[in-house]
Amino acid sequence: MNKQDLINVIAEETQITQTKAKEVIECTLSTIGVALMDGDDVRLIDFGTFSTTERSARTARNPKTGEAIQVPAKTAVKFKAGKGLAEAVN
Repeated sequence: MNKQDLINVIAEETQITQTKAKEVIECTLSTIGVALMDGDDVRLIDFGTFSTTERSARTARNPKTGEAIQVPAKTAVKFKAGKGLAEAVN
């Protein structure tokens, strides 16, 4: 399922226009992104938790050439499925 598929399903299920459904999804995703940029976790009960983690700088190897390269430190986004989602999938 891609973003457009999600928009179509939400529009159909809630009986709103696709334009309105797109606005709602984009606002939701934007709000989650802003919260993560601010260092906050986003917890959606029974769905999961979006959070960030710090990855330190490290030395890695280019698999093609074997050359050592430096990978810079970065902030990574992670997602942990909630109990409801995990049970629904299994």
